[in-house]
Amino acid sequence: MKDFRDRVAVVTGGASGIGFAMAERFAREGMKIVLADVQADALEEAEGKLRSGGAEVLAVETDVSRAESVEHLRDRVLDKFGAAHVVCNNAGVSTQGTVWEASQGDWQWILGVNLWGVINGIRALVPVLIEQEEAHVVNTASMAGVITGILGPYSVTKQAVVGLSEALYFGLRSQGAGHVGVSVLCPGWVNTRIVDSERNRPAELGPPGPVSAAEQATADSIRHLLAGAMAPAEVAQKVFDAIREDQFYILTHPEMKGSVKWHYDDIMSGGPPRATFG
Repeated sequence: MKDFRDRVAVVTGGASGIGFAMAERFAREGMKIVLADVQADALEEAEGKLRSGGAEVLAVETDVSRAESVEHLRDRVLDKFGAAHVVCNNAGVSTQGTVWEASQGDWQWILGVNLWGVINGIRALVPVLIEQEEAHVVNTASMAGVITGILGPYSVTKQAVVGLSEALYFGLRSQGAGHVGVSVLCPGWVNTRIVDSERNRPAELGPPGPVSAAEQATADSIRHLLAGAMAPAEVAQKVFDAIREDQFYILTHPEMKGSVKWHYDDIMSGGPPRATFG
């Protein structure tokens, strides 16, 4: 995709972190911005920041885990702008605990946001993108989506997003819609509040499952690590470059590419997998 001015970018999880940084980067190219987020107060603040910089912005409170909420987002986009050209399915959350100790609510929440949020975005908005002359989808996964580690349910969802993105890429081309580009964003450590996702956990899903002292120590270590990690703006620049160059895999941390090779070496050798992330 080469032409960005006056095009429409839709970003879920757009009120903070990587999502807001992408919105800012797109706005600098003269794009019209649609921010979608479940946090109403943060969404209002993000909208104000972009407007103060001169961007044309639509902010829509959205729960990406609910198909009807994402369909409402699509309808608002079309009512306001008549089209969408870039869609970033970026909303994400994290939980702690092992895959067997995570509660039913843990699984419903993280699958709902991290996987179903992307599926819902694809189902609602890809048909709109197909109608454009050029367009692009960015699905946010993680390095946990291409290598292995101890992040439990989070890794499960992110590996699913990588597979979903690959399926989307081939599906579009099999249907003669190769003008819609696809990228899967696999960030390493980035300075965001992803480890504090519980602040947005729906009350009806109940409390999180049990977390051991070791798992809590790991979470605290990750929180400390993220505080000095890559800035979201740097990730956003990599995303913009990937859209412009039609790059599929966006690995934000080149120093972690060796771990990807180790992962596939383990697969080819029959394993077991080595923990290389988290």
